[in-house]
Amino acid sequence: MIALRRSRDRGHANHGWLDSHHTFSFADYYDPAHMGFSVLRVLNEDRVAPGMGFGTHPHRDMEIVTYVLEGALQHQDSLGNGSVIRPGDVQRMSAGTGVTHSEMNASQTDPVHFLQIWILPDRPGLQPGYEQKSYSPESRTSRLKLVASPDGRDGSVTIHQDAFIYAAIINEDDTLEYHFEPGRRGYLQVATGDLVVDGHLMRAGDGARISQVDQIALGSPKRTEILLFDLP
Repeated sequence: MIALRRSRDRGHANHGWLDSHHTFSFADYYDPAHMGFSVLRVLNEDRVAPGMGFGTHPHRDMEIVTYVLEGALQHQDSLGNGSVIRPGDVQRMSAGTGVTHSEMNASQTDPVHFLQIWILPDRPGLQPGYEQKSYSPESRTSRLKLVASPDGRDGSVTIHQDAFIYAAIINEDDTLEYHFEPGRRGYLQVATGDLVVDGHLMRAGDGARISQVDQIALGSPKRTEILLFDLP
């Protein structure tokens, strides 16, 4: 079964400096029908104005993955890490027993557009940790590139959960297929462009819950960027 989650149906908050869409319940947006999917707890699409951002704040017991679509995001945390996250970068922060961090637009002139992903860890009380890797457009074009996994295989960042995240740039006339192992579920997020998944047309910001499906076929009439989650 493929259940679409249209962009317009997501939670929305516009604070001026932050324009955020929430796939699942988050902050002041609460919908008991959308509390997460499998171990995927948060999937926010954020746009932050130049020079603005999230000041230092705490997290615990969560795997936090950041995927930048446009612009640059400045990260600082209590573990001593500092970096700028750009398109093609994937950052994983394991909050574990507790960590504080800030996320600021690294530019004073251009907005930053990114996806913020929270995944429940496989156990509480983990040692906090941090990892960031870059994936070229070529490595993600016309293929599903593994960017996060439980064991760091194929150069992916390591997350503490039996979950896999794939990134892909799909060009016109591409056809990609993905096979789910028995008992697995998926979540598909269209970051940019238009996507056709098993006959369903999806546009930027749309998502889809995938369950009781062995295989999906992905195509697009134009350049499209997606994330695919393979979940327990």
